This record gives sequence, structure tokens and C-alpha cells, in this order.
Amino acid sequence: MRRIGMACAVVLGLAVIAGGYGPRVEAQGPAPGKKQIYSETADANAAIAAGLAQAKREHKRVILDFGGDWCGDCQVLDIYFHHEPNLSLLEKNFVLVHVYINETMDNGDHVTLAAKYGVPIAKGVPALAVLDANGTVLYSQRTGQFNDMRHMDPGSVSEFLNKWKG
Repeated sequence: MRRIGMACAVVLGLAVIAGGYGPRVEAQGPAPGKKQIYSETADANAAIAAGLAQAKREHKRVILDFGGDWCGDCQVLDIYFHHEPNLSLLEKNFVLVHVYINETMDNGDHVTLAAKYGVPIAKGVPALAVLDANGTVLYSQRTGQFNDMRHMDPGSVSEFLNKWKG
């Protein structure tokens, strides 16, 4: 009986050491299996200005991608952006600027930026706008076309990129 009691104490001790009990530490960054795409701390205005300057130098257009790492559809859109033929289309024709929108869609300046570019965040994310190198809005996603990416195929992204590549 004493051995069983000792064995239970050892197992319990190992469980505590392994983290099975006691305070939990929350991980920072995206959830496991999710890629870090959007920066919660980046200056979105500066990122857009840098994207526009790069687009002007390289004779490209700018895609503003409003979303967050918490958003599964944003993760899928990023995957689709990085598979061929979309990757080549994106690299050749666009500068991609990610603008973080928090889960409650109330992070002031970034939501105001989305509205400035004609993107109604209340319809969901990911939400896109396409700008020319001078910052003129050529397209803004007004009806949440991409907020259900997990049920769309990469071809829908190819169509979008081909349509707006200029």
C-alpha cells in the first residue's frame, strides 16, 4: 500500500512539474498553427505610405489587406496569396500592406483607415482595397467578398489579382 501511495505522489509531482497543474501562461502571437501576418503594433499609416512609395518606384499597385491573425479566413487568404499562380501575380503587380483589425473590430485608427479607403469592416475580414501608386482607390471591398475564404478556392484570388493588376 505504501508503494502505491509513493507512486501516486511521484506521478502527481511529475504532473505539476510538466505543467499539468498550476498557473497557465498564455502564449503570445497567433494561435498554434496560425502564421503571424498582421502586426498589432505597426503604424498602419506609415506602412501604407511605405507601400505607396514602393509601388511608385516599382510601377505597381497596392493591396491593403485589413484583417487579423485571429481570423481563419485571413489565414486562408494569405495561404492563397502565396500559392502559384497567385504568388507570381502578387509579386509582379502589387505591394501588399497588412493592416491589423482586432477581433472586436474597434481598434480606432485602423478601422478609420479602412473607412477612408471605402472598406466597411463591419461586413467582416479579410477586407481588401486596391490603390494605384498615388493612393487613389481603384477597388474597395464593400460587401465582404473575401470574408468567407475558407469556402472559396484559390482561383477566386487569381481572378481578383488578374482583374486589378493594371
